Amino acid sequence: MVDPTLAEMGKNLNEAMKMLEDNQRKLEEENEKKYARKDIPGPLQGSGQDMVSILQLVQNLMHGEEEEETSQAYRLQNVGEQGHMALLGHSLAAYISVLDRERLRKLTTRILSDTTLWLCRLFRYENGSAYYHEDDREGLLKICRLVIHTRYEEYAIEGFNVLYTKQPVIYISSAARTGLGQALCNQLGLPLSCMCRVPCNTMFGSQHQMDVALLDRLIKDDVESGKLPLLLVANAGTPGAGHTDKLGRLKELCEQYNMWLHVEGVNLATLALGYVSSSVLAATKCDSMTLTLGSWLGLPAVPAVTLYRHEDPSLSLAAGLTSSQAVEKLRALPLWLSLQYLGHDGIVERIKHASQLSQRLLENLKNLDFIKTSVEDELSSPVVVFKFFWEYPNRNQTSHAAQASAIQHPIISNERHVYDTFNQWLGEQLAQLVPASGADVVELSDICVCLFTSITH
Repeated sequence: MVDPTLAEMGKNLNEAMKMLEDNQRKLEEENEKKYARKDIPGPLQGSGQDMVSILQLVQNLMHGEEEEETSQAYRLQNVGEQGHMALLGHSLAAYISVLDRERLRKLTTRILSDTTLWLCRLFRYENGSAYYHEDDREGLLKICRLVIHTRYEEYAIEGFNVLYTKQPVIYISSAARTGLGQALCNQLGLPLSCMCRVPCNTMFGSQHQMDVALLDRLIKDDVESGKLPLLLVANAGTPGAGHTDKLGRLKELCEQYNMWLHVEGVNLATLALGYVSSSVLAATKCDSMTLTLGSWLGLPAVPAVTLYRHEDPSLSLAAGLTSSQAVEKLRALPLWLSLQYLGHDGIVERIKHASQLSQRLLENLKNLDFIKTSVEDELSSPVVVFKFFWEYPNRNQTSHAAQASAIQHPIISNERHVYDTFNQWLGEQLAQLVPASGADVVELSDICVCLFTSITH
């Protein structure tokens, strides 16, 4: 029999969601003055307010002063039953946290061990541990701290003094997320000189894959100058183009220089499928990877997960990857509930469906003469990059030099600007009219402004 308190909690959540959804139409019909009046903060009422009034205020604040005809673009998304399970997890976590210490410890241990085991099996990551975090960069940050503690034995005692004698170096791709390197340095208290941006290939292969040969030379130069190569951040699906780095070769290079290899990217979702491309499958041998299950499975407010392998639990504790506080382990609860609700088959089916939608979109786009696509692995990638493109005056000019010359020509440069502007407008229209498409506008050095869509649920 279900605990009456838990049943009431689930009932209240459903009622609250229903209130928000049912009031949507009424809210859209209200005039701008009513929005403005509700947004003006007043004194806290001494007698308090009922739930309906508070939820109505939340509705007003969610939509601000949008006009009736534009507010539809910001309609409250239908999160579905699996989304309700994730939201219920947050309410349950607050309720469970008041249990006595021993019962709380047993429950959180079970939740954490179950979720970690399921994720490691789903994404083919054997003997892994898991860290659950709200900010998707936080996992990589804690991994950096773990590697610092591992490579600098006196770090816990001497602190930055040991880093000063042998400066650490973290390598990231030039195709990585904007601001990632600076964010890591700021949080770790390291100078920006500790961050090395590795250029991508420009002559051979994808122009969005890390240049392995050049990375090798950069590492050798750092070693010769007395620095310590620490960690490499690779991509299985770059943020702009969805391309996967040569993870197998990068892993060999990291083993050669005793470096840690961390992988992130949307293509990691395909590890749960029956068929996985060899380029992405190599990620299972990396030292750590970050999974963003919320966007992959359409689950609201669930944490990102960083899977990692390390043999010393004391260093994991020092780096903040594990905690002795049982309450912090409850971060996994929304995922624990949602994964059980979907089941193994449901999770695989959702990722497979997203991948198939991307492939269908890609096939349709390729039938259009005025659309150019740019996808590295068409068989499995859930990412599609495309653009409305221009043609050079001389179709017979195919060399890089000829293309560069055409771009520099003032007339062609102006034409390029027109098409870039058009693509930006097209991306904005897609994002507004079809929010579920995941369309976004990106600017890539080789193909200029284009549209990036990562199909999720």
